[in-house]
Amino acid sequence: NNSRGSQNTQRTISIPNFATMKLTAVAVTALTCTLSSIVSAEVMQLTPKTWPGETAGKTVFIKFFAPWCGHCKSMAADFEKLADEWADNKVGLVAEVDCTDNDSEQLCQDFDIQGFPSIKYGDPTMLEDYDGPRTYEGMAEFCNENLKPMCSPGNIDLCDDEDKAVIGALMAKSAAELDSTYEEVTNKLQAEEDKMEQEIEKLQTQYEDLMKEHEKVTTELKASANLSLIKAVLAEKVALNEEL
Repeated sequence: NNSRGSQNTQRTISIPNFATMKLTAVAVTALTCTLSSIVSAEVMQLTPKTWPGETAGKTVFIKFFAPWCGHCKSMAADFEKLADEWADNKVGLVAEVDCTDNDSEQLCQDFDIQGFPSIKYGDPTMLEDYDGPRTYEGMAEFCNENLKPMCSPGNIDLCDDEDKAVIGALMAKSAAELDSTYEEVTNKLQAEEDKMEQEIEKLQTQYEDLMKEHEKVTTELKASANLSLIKAVLAEKVALNEEL
C-alpha cells in the first residue's frame, strides 16, 4: 500500500498543469505591474531625522495626515500622482508626514497640526497653510506656480527691500530674545483659542436653552388649540366635499 501511495504521489507531481501555470504567470505579471505602480507613486515620508536633509534648499508642499482619516484616503491617489511628478526635483518637494507614527509625530506638534489632512507649503522653516483644492488638478496648478525659490533668511537675495529690513532686524537679535518673543506670541495665540472655545461653549448652552424653550412653547400652543384635531377635521371635510 505504501509503495502504491508513493507511486501515485510521484505520478501526480510529475504531471504539469498548464492551465494553472498560465494563470499563475498572469497573476505574477499583474502583481508585478501593481507593485511597480505603487513604488513609482510612493510619497516620501518625512521624519524629524530626514526633514533637514530632504527639505534643505527647497520649497515644499507637505501633507500631514492620519491613515484612518477618510478625507486623507480620498485624496491619497491624487497626492501620490503629484508627488511622483515632483520626485527628484531640485527646487520643489512634495512629501507627507504620518502624524500617527512615533517617528513623525514630533513634526506634527512642531507645526501645530490640528486636523487631518493639513497641507502646508513654502520655506521649510516658515510653512504657510494651503487652503486650496485637494484635487490633483488644483494642487498641481498651485505647486507649479509656487514651488520655486522664495524669500527667506536662507535666500535673502530673493527678498525685496522691506523683507530684507525685517529679516535684518530679526537677525540682529539674540536667540534668547527671539525665543522669548516667539513664546510670548504663541501664548497669546493659545489664550485667544481658549477664549474662543469658551465663548462657543456659552453659545452652545444658550442655543440648547433656546431650543428647549422653543419646543415647550410650540408644544403647548399646538395642544391648547387642538391643532392636530383641527387638521384632521379639515381633512375630513375635504374628503366629504364640504365647503370650507
